[in-house]
Amino acid sequence: MILQPCAPWLVLTLAVVLLGDALLMLRPPAFIVTCLTGVGFPREWWWALIVIKILAAAGLVVGLRVPGVAAAAVIGVVCYFLCAVAAHVRSKLTGLAPAWLSCLTCLSLAVVTGVASFLL
Repeated sequence: MILQPCAPWLVLTLAVVLLGDALLMLRPPAFIVTCLTGVGFPREWWWALIVIKILAAAGLVVGLRVPGVAAAAVIGVVCYFLCAVAAHVRSKLTGLAPAWLSCLTCLSLAVVTGVASFLL
């Protein structure tokens, strides 16, 4: 395993996506509200998702200079989206729903970032 990312542009792309996702959560559009209520995530805890995504994005950026931090952040992001996938599957919120496709896209980006940046 490599502690400094080999593909920093992928790490930055993931950070931008997470930051954008966090900003979108400040005033969530209907598809996010439908998603979070559909999976049974309590509204009073939605703020935690914003904090998690901002911290993950910060960890990815810091990790471009500090060895190991971006790798740890990517692992955390993969775990986060694996949990999101599990929540969608458990709630049967799959198919072509925008939130489900967004979840799968973010998970895929996180996995590709981790593999391309730290394992190859």
